[in-house]
Amino acid sequence: MEETGPEFEPLGARSKVVDIEKLTKWNLTQLPELVESIDSNSGEEVEIKTPFPWRSDLNTKIILWCGDITLLNVEAIVHSTNEKFNSSVKTPSSDVIFEKAGPELLAELKNNIKVCKTGDAKLTKGYKLLARYIIHTVGPRYNFKYVTAAESALYSCYRQVLQLVRETNIKTVALTPAHSELRGYPIEDGAHIAIRTVRRFLEKFGDEVETIVFQCTEEEMEAYQKILPLYFPRSSKEEAMASCMLPENIGNEDGEPIIAERQIRIMDKPTFASMRGHHEEFEETVDLNKEFATSTVLEVGKHPFAQMEDNPDEMKKSAIMGKTTDEQRQMENRRRYERLMKRARTEDLTDIAALKCLYRTEVDKYGRPVVIYVGKHFPGQSVNLEKALLYMLRVMEPVVESDYVVVYLHTETTASNHPPMNYLRQVYSLLDNKYRKNLKAFYIIHPTWWSKLATWFFTTFTASDIKNKVFSLRGVQYLYRSIAPDQIDVPSFVTNYDIKVNGPRYYEPPNDSQEGL
Repeated sequence: MEETGPEFEPLGARSKVVDIEKLTKWNLTQLPELVESIDSNSGEEVEIKTPFPWRSDLNTKIILWCGDITLLNVEAIVHSTNEKFNSSVKTPSSDVIFEKAGPELLAELKNNIKVCKTGDAKLTKGYKLLARYIIHTVGPRYNFKYVTAAESALYSCYRQVLQLVRETNIKTVALTPAHSELRGYPIEDGAHIAIRTVRRFLEKFGDEVETIVFQCTEEEMEAYQKILPLYFPRSSKEEAMASCMLPENIGNEDGEPIIAERQIRIMDKPTFASMRGHHEEFEETVDLNKEFATSTVLEVGKHPFAQMEDNPDEMKKSAIMGKTTDEQRQMENRRRYERLMKRARTEDLTDIAALKCLYRTEVDKYGRPVVIYVGKHFPGQSVNLEKALLYMLRVMEPVVESDYVVVYLHTETTASNHPPMNYLRQVYSLLDNKYRKNLKAFYIIHPTWWSKLATWFFTTFTASDIKNKVFSLRGVQYLYRSIAPDQIDVPSFVTNYDIKVNGPRYYEPPNDSQEGL
């Protein structure tokens, strides 16, 4: 009797074929949404601009799937291999592909293709596979000393693969990760580049492709489930949350990683100081407002200020002298802070002061100075953010020398009042450590869904050291537990709004025996 088990299938038989039409598309994939951990107001509309907006038409073209790539009934599959297609470095699917495709595949590779360089992609027939084509690509070896080179090479892998998809008029393709742990590439770092490149490709050429399957192993699945929503959000709320969790370097319009060193050295009109290599003068001429005033997402990581790095040659020189990267970064941050403080003390900032969005009031019950920030008075989309930063330093510098408290009045703010998220991250990274150390409480009055989201993100990923110092209060009177009414100067529109939503007296201040917040 002829055996028909897994090892002895009848000639021409196809077992366990996976029909991609029966797989769940990304727009219908049931995963926990990113915003479920935020206590939101269900009826509140979210106004936010992101680099990767929610697009159901693109989500219907994406499938996330774990399994044997050779079982998918797609026109093309991607084979992640090495330069000479031999057995020295293989991905888990490599052996299966060669085995099921038959000896003709290896013969074509040896006789016609011969070699595939790192970052390149080559097309062959699928032979005995379900797929008509196989696209072979070689991912980079990862070395933390040459991260930018590895990122550029990995981007090139995916870009070349997708280019072959277009040129060959392939409608359905399964992408296996080109970034291999066997070559030391971190799974999550590689997933960002893979998914981002596909997103940008579909934005431009989505009409030419029907389905792209992200095929991965069980070990890779968790990373892809976590990162896919950042670039392919499935709802408006997930889009808003994703915008806060995106990495600083989201690449250019094609998804290609931005290399900060190139941004420093390529200038349309070099200044005399930069031609002399006078680094101090070059940094003084940086237009921070131009960097900050753009959207949260379009300029992230494009300038060395965003990367918190200085001239690469200077950093290398310091490293040779024995300084660690952390020590060098701290030194550069300190230098930037001191230069900005010098400007804050001397420049004319009367136009920012006239906004009355940041000012010093009296003290709390423990004698700590209180600083008020009025969100509604801050024109976040039109103000000169560089001058706003300088004014903040001028107001805060005398206060932060000892314990202090900040009250943020979020009352009646709109999207136009919200500064870009990357601006907040950069400013926080720039500030002297005494700002974090001496801050004892940060009160947010009349919080909204957006403020809760932004606060959760900021204190989770950027400012974890102040997370336990942030308090959201739904009314001004809750402040009276730690700040006496006659010690805090609150604008009339805030108190009017407070009475409107909470009533004239909704909170009974504790007696003196009770502890303050």
